[in-house]
Amino acid sequence: MADEYIPPAWLRNGHVNTLYSYLRPRRAALPPPQDARLAVAAGVRLLLRCHWQPAPAPALLLVHGLEGHSDVGYMRTMAAKAARRGWHVIRMNVRGCGASEADSATLYNSGLSGDLAQAAAWVCAQPRVAALGLVGFSMGGNTVLKYAGELGAGAWPPLDRLAACAAVSACLDLAESADALHRRPCWLYERRFLFHLHRRVRRWQARTGADGGFARRRYRSIRDFDDRVVAPLFGYRDAADYYFRASAARVLASIRVPTLVLHAEDDPFIVVTAASRALMAANPAIEFRVTRYGGHCAFMNPQNGADPDPYWAENRVLDFCARAFRAPGFRGTI
Repeated sequence: MADEYIPPAWLRNGHVNTLYSYLRPRRAALPPPQDARLAVAAGVRLLLRCHWQPAPAPALLLVHGLEGHSDVGYMRTMAAKAARRGWHVIRMNVRGCGASEADSATLYNSGLSGDLAQAAAWVCAQPRVAALGLVGFSMGGNTVLKYAGELGAGAWPPLDRLAACAAVSACLDLAESADALHRRPCWLYERRFLFHLHRRVRRWQARTGADGGFARRRYRSIRDFDDRVVAPLFGYRDAADYYFRASAARVLASIRVPTLVLHAEDDPFIVVTAASRALMAANPAIEFRVTRYGGHCAFMNPQNGADPDPYWAENRVLDFCARAFRAPGFRGTI
C-alpha cells in the first residue's frame, strides 16, 4: 500500500511519535458505559464496557495491548469516533486487566483467542448488532489476528455477522518483538512493562494465594518473564514454545475475513518478519498497510496543532470497517 501517513518532520521518529501519542491528552467524549461481565473460564470474567445505539447498527469490539485496559487513550479515541458514526462500541478488558482484575483467578497472555471468541459471539448475539468488526492494538492486535486465522481454519464456530478485523501495531511475531524490546534503545519501554507486570503478579498472588514465588523474582527481560511466569502458568514448555503457539504469524494464511494490518517501519519494538509479510501479501483477505513513520500505536498527525483530529490510524481503521460493513457479499444486515 502507498505510504499515506506523512507526519510533520518532528514526528518522523518512532520513539518521539510513540511517546507523544502516550503523553498527549486525548479528548474523547463518551457517555457512561453499560458494563457487562462475561464468564469465559473457571474463575474468570471479562469486563466489557458497552456503548449501545438505540437502533440496529454495526458494532466494534476493541481489544487493548499489554498492560492496557479499556480506558487507555487509543481505546477511548477509537470508541468515541465509532460512536459518532452511529455504531455500537464495546471496549473489552483482557482477563484480569483494568477494573476486571478482581474477576480473574489467572493472569493473561498474548494468545487468549478463546476469550475473544466468546466475547465476539456474545456481541453478535445482542439483538441490535447488525455486523461486527474486531479491532486490536499491539498485543490485542495479535489476539484479533490469531482468532481470525483460527476462525478461518475452523477452530471456532462461524460468526455470520463478523465483517472485518483490524490490527494496529500488532505483535504478530512474538519472539522477534520480545527480542527487539530487549535492545538498548527500548530499555525504557521494557522496564515500564516489567514494572507493571511485576506489580500485577504480586496483586494476583495476594488475591488468590497462588504459590510459585513469582512475585519475589526479578526479571531481566520480557522473554525472561514469559519463560518463568507465563509459560509455566499456561502450560507452555518455555517462552519459545509460548511465542510460537501464541503468535498470529502461525495462522495468517488461514484468515478469510477482510482484515487490515497497520504497521510502522519505525515502530520501536514490533518486528514483522519477512515470512509474515509474505504470508500477508499472498492472502487476498489481508490488507497489509506499511508506513515509513508512525511509532507504536501512535501514527499521530497534529499538523502543528491546527488539526483537531490527529489520529490517523483510528480513521484508517474506521474507514476500512465501514467499507466492509457495506460490502455487497457480506451476509449481515446493515
